[in-house]
Amino acid sequence: MFATLVGADALDARFAALPAGLAAGLEAKARDLAAALVAKVQDEKLSGQALQTRSGALKASITADVAMDGGTLTATVGSFGDVKYAAIQEYGGHTAPHEILPDKAKALAFVVGAGTVFARRVEHPGSDIPARAYLSSSLEESSDAIVAELAAVAQDAWDNR
Repeated sequence: MFATLVGADALDARFAALPAGLAAGLEAKARDLAAALVAKVQDEKLSGQALQTRSGALKASITADVAMDGGTLTATVGSFGDVKYAAIQEYGGHTAPHEILPDKAKALAFVVGAGTVFARRVEHPGSDIPARAYLSSSLEESSDAIVAELAAVAQDAWDNR
């Protein structure tokens, strides 16, 4: 007695395509999710929830990078660029005493009480900066949805194999 499996080559091809199709689907979904996380950080956390916008430099520095290297997919959302205060705002910390000098004028100007004070330099005593987690809190709030959406991509790839 002999048995012949009709469509074995087609089935084999569908299973062989599963890893590539899954990887492509996960990469596309990771790009969408990373962009949504960037928007959440910029539009919510850096627009008053965690920090108030002053210059917009920190908000503008928040970007995402998604990379597929072999079988590893990595999505990174963070502050990219030369925003020196990004980390201390996220994690908190202490600044050492330091001198403040004007860089665009001959003197510094600031308001004290009801008057304006001008100075060529100021000795700053240092600061204790509390953590104002704008990145990690966004990820924490979004993590369940991110996991669910990535799992749905995997399920869809399996269902459509």
